[in-house]
Amino acid sequence: MYNPEIETMSRTEIEKLQLSRLQQTVNRVYENVPFYKSKFDELGITPNDIESLEDVKKLPFTKKKDLRDQYPFGLFAVPMDEVNRIHGSSGTSGKPTVVGYTKNDIKNWASIVARGIVTAGGRKGDIFHNAYGYGLFTGGLGLHYGAEELGVATVPISGGNTDRQITIIDDFKPRGICGTPSYILNIVEHMEQIGMNPRETSLEYGIFGAEPWTEEMRATLERKLDIKAIDIYGLSEVMGPGVAIECIEAQDGLHIAEDHFFIEVLNPDTLEPVEDGQDGELVFTSLTKEALPIIRYRTGDIASITREKCKCGRTHTRMSRLKGRTDDMLIIRGVNVFPSEIERVLLQIEGLVPNYQIHLIKKGSLDSVELHVEIENELYQKVGQDLTHSEIQKLKRGIQHQMKNSCLVTMDTIINKPGSLPRSDGKAKRIVDKRNAEPVA
Repeated sequence: MYNPEIETMSRTEIEKLQLSRLQQTVNRVYENVPFYKSKFDELGITPNDIESLEDVKKLPFTKKKDLRDQYPFGLFAVPMDEVNRIHGSSGTSGKPTVVGYTKNDIKNWASIVARGIVTAGGRKGDIFHNAYGYGLFTGGLGLHYGAEELGVATVPISGGNTDRQITIIDDFKPRGICGTPSYILNIVEHMEQIGMNPRETSLEYGIFGAEPWTEEMRATLERKLDIKAIDIYGLSEVMGPGVAIECIEAQDGLHIAEDHFFIEVLNPDTLEPVEDGQDGELVFTSLTKEALPIIRYRTGDIASITREKCKCGRTHTRMSRLKGRTDDMLIIRGVNVFPSEIERVLLQIEGLVPNYQIHLIKKGSLDSVELHVEIENELYQKVGQDLTHSEIQKLKRGIQHQMKNSCLVTMDTIINKPGSLPRSDGKAKRIVDKRNAEPVA
């Protein structure tokens, strides 16, 4: 479902389309969503003030807190008899941030995801193994409807039951797979444990997202599965998976569906735009959503963009892989550290499996980090299952040295035997905050 008419538009054509759809969206929220009407009135603006894309700066921001404050349906722009589906993402408050979709929203979403699967290397007639979770989480159903729209045979296996996942992959011979990268690695690990070679499956491409992952993680997935590993981006507040996706030809930035989403990249402290190529917080405005249009949503995700034409021929703006999230950034003794940087370093160190946890603890009155890693089974057997062995201690010192050099933070490193750290059926829990526990002396 490659659509050259849309995906190779000139910048002038893209911006003309975006302005028209932005104006429609602004009118929709002003007339139908009291929350936005109040925000506009506070700022002294009306939809008539949006005469160019530059005028988006006049519009108010939307934060996750606003969705929680309007729980459950306060931001909906249509009556409930026009809502075709409800999704939500879990939050720290225990209640989900709720998003709704009209029949037309679902149709658009499916079309965007279908286009994305083609961008990632999929084609009509594929068998597509969907290991994303189904339910309120948008991942499973988002990829499912897009795959069906494309015309692939979709296997809705969801997450978990890893032995069954392996059997289905072996028997059904899917060409494509999708899921969180951490869970796909869990499947790979199980394959290796039962003596199956992951490189000998039928898989040719994988679409992975829903959690930040690094180039080093990509290299691991591609090496172990002999596939092309493609990054997909989305979030339920904006739509779900498919907001942006890498192309299989270049794997050099994620193509944003700019006919449906307007992107800004802002300094998270000043909220001023940053130059193309510079990292900042991604801010999205939906352009075609009916049930829950969103204005200048602050995602908390850190990335950069480029408007250069990709070698695949597509012209839409591309975003970099996520560098992290503003709320995931660790501040350890005054040093800012993203978990993705820790992962990047770890996955370059021989002898470790790509599974780890970052424990935040207190040492006296100071924040500190314990880095929990696992060694490969081959190394574990080589040292006679002795984690006090000199070779393990050398590895530990090497990890600490690398972390200090790259992240500028001293991290106590705990080396664990193979298979001892928790595995996830969905998004991996990488950060464990123990700072409210009793401080370590």
